[in-house]
Amino acid sequence: MNRTRHKRYKQQQGGGGRFATLAILAVIVLAVCGYLFLKPHHGTVRPVPPTVPPPVASRTPLSPETPVPPPQPPAAETVPKMGATPHPVVTPPVTGEARRPDYAGEGKGRLAVIIDDMGSSVGEARSLADIGVPLTFSIIPGLARYREVASFAASAGIETMIHIPMQPKEWPQRRLEANGLLLSMDDAAVRDRLEGFMRDMPSAVGANNHMGSEYTEHGDKMRVVLGVLKSRGLFFIDSMTSPRTTGLRLAREMGVRSERRNVFLDNEQNEAYIQGQLNQAVQTARKAGTAIAICHPHPATIKALASLLPGLEQQGITLVPASRLVR
Repeated sequence: MNRTRHKRYKQQQGGGGRFATLAILAVIVLAVCGYLFLKPHHGTVRPVPPTVPPPVASRTPLSPETPVPPPQPPAAETVPKMGATPHPVVTPPVTGEARRPDYAGEGKGRLAVIIDDMGSSVGEARSLADIGVPLTFSIIPGLARYREVASFAASAGIETMIHIPMQPKEWPQRRLEANGLLLSMDDAAVRDRLEGFMRDMPSAVGANNHMGSEYTEHGDKMRVVLGVLKSRGLFFIDSMTSPRTTGLRLAREMGVRSERRNVFLDNEQNEAYIQGQLNQAVQTARKAGTAIAICHPHPATIKALASLLPGLEQQGITLVPASRLVR
């Protein structure tokens, strides 16, 4: 009985071994088939899936109230002022190749600009003061606003002179202010009138003649005028309304600080003429070292001065009050 059981056990063990062997073989076959199936063939290009770009960080949007600034153009090149003449005075800026100013190497000069016939309008005085350069106001005593103009000039630091009305050759056909100096007046009357001018304009530091083409030719009369100016410490500038004036010569003889006018700027009322005259004054200042120009508060003159005078420094010219040029 025991032998029978042992035989049966061996048969059962032998059947189980065969089943296990078959199972192992099946697994090996499946593995080989899978390898052969999945192995890529030579020369075959497998499709590459598209590359997905990484996410871009989001920008904070502009507020609807904030406009996007437009692109700015490049800064324009700054070109120095140049003139068409060999020695420019004041010319508008030009484009093109920058070059050295024409006045380079020349001596600098000082220029005084006297505004005659002041005293009718404070507005004129303000417009001239707004130019922002040293000027000298020569005020006619007795004009409608002469005290106000003198007061404004003093407050603005503008030098003032007395513009003394004097008899012209055309008088009485040519109008002269009622307080003008006449050849028919005696010396005492002349002195009294001048003293009155000085009381009315205590801030005045000098004087020049208004008209006077006849009066200034008479040395005896000019001696009276110059004597009063000297006693009060005022200088005298001869406006040169006559080629035979005795004013400057006598002033020098009497020891009165004095000088003469070189150029009238505005005998014609247009800017081109005024610029030409200013060119002449600048040339004189360069050659002699100093020059005195006289003009009047006409609208065209004020406009021209506002345009031209601020540029004189770049032309080698220093604007100064008239008192700086007397000797």
